[in-house]
Amino acid sequence: MHFTDYDMRLAAYAVIVRDGHILLTWYNGKGNGKAGWTLPGGGVEYDESVEDAVVREVFEETGYHITLGAPLTTDSFTTADGRLGGRAFKSVRILFDATIEGGDIGTTEVDGSTDFARWMPLALTGEMGYRSRIVDIALQLIARR
Repeated sequence: MHFTDYDMRLAAYAVIVRDGHILLTWYNGKGNGKAGWTLPGGGVEYDESVEDAVVREVFEETGYHITLGAPLTTDSFTTADGRLGGRAFKSVRILFDATIEGGDIGTTEVDGSTDFARWMPLALTGEMGYRSRIVDIALQLIARR
């Protein structure tokens, strides 16, 4: 399929681990998706860099200021059925290593898609209920460290 025949969303996320916990956010389902746990991050705006986007998104969703580390991996998926706006769709997601540099936990966005952030013990991630596939990708990366 030619790139003019589908819509694409570029997104960036932070993988933040501290003291045996991973920082996750609760996606409330606003927009297109099922409510559940995800990584802090989100869509890259037209006029911003991928790096600026993940720093902004993490602050909006968690209240934390971060120092961005290296990209860890990329992930993509497609839907051909048009359920995300009537056209075929491709999502490209970049995961970055990051560390907390300041701030206090709590979402700063108003009427957004994130209800809250929480430090989830890595040992309990199997019991957290529904989560985005991107969380599983991050957990696999963490397990390989």
